[in-house]
Amino acid sequence: MGLFSSYNKPGPGVAPDAPRKRGLARLMELLGRDMGPFFKAGFLALVGALPFLAGVVFSVMTHSLLILMIAAVLGGMIAAPQIVGVADTVLRSLRDEPGFWWHTYRRSWKQNAAASLLPGAVFGLIFGGEIFLYMHLSSMEAGTGVIIMLLLAVILSLGVSNYVWAQIALLNLPFLTLLKNAMFLFLAYLPASLGATVVLVLYWGAAVLLFPLSFPVLLLTNFWLPMVPALLIIYNGLNQSFEIEKTLTARRKEQEGTGQS
Repeated sequence: MGLFSSYNKPGPGVAPDAPRKRGLARLMELLGRDMGPFFKAGFLALVGALPFLAGVVFSVMTHSLLILMIAAVLGGMIAAPQIVGVADTVLRSLRDEPGFWWHTYRRSWKQNAAASLLPGAVFGLIFGGEIFLYMHLSSMEAGTGVIIMLLLAVILSLGVSNYVWAQIALLNLPFLTLLKNAMFLFLAYLPASLGATVVLVLYWGAAVLLFPLSFPVLLLTNFWLPMVPALLIIYNGLNQSFEIEKTLTARRKEQEGTGQS
């Protein structure tokens, strides 16, 4: 939904005609310019994810599927608006949009909060279930087949959710359409999708495997560190599919023409 909102608030940015760097150089440019907004948006997402984290940990300790389901669904709904806020912040940086972060973050949050609740509940349940299953693999005496299926489920859910959060930040679409688009984009741009998913799997896999030792690191890196490279990798596919920058350029010209007249 943020794609079609006005973005006229002045603020720091980049020269409009400057050629964009690629790969690692582009990543370093984004981090050097916008790490502050990334961290602030990511920290808010981490705070929003605390109920999910606490509920899932408690469900694992008590071995309760009922507690897991309640905590994962409600916790996912609480966390989702802030996760979309991180995606929106990163996507604006990828588009080299000028603006003051808090102004745009607050407006985007209001626009996208309701649309993120159902995806948050669904993916909260999926991710919570995956963590719960992983923590009980030893007691289940799970074989290699179960472990491989769990790993594939983690890869698919993280890869698809990456596209879902980005779409919520950009478009106003029903959840089933978001999900269908995410699956299509994941397959259509498979090399980029897998590259972005590897980043997410390595980061969140390490966070889960090393928890609670990883929690102090999460305070600093939270949601922004994996999302910046992950969205950078898939951004060209998103831009080609939804004509993000073309739409925004046309809208700005229309607004400028209206203002002059």
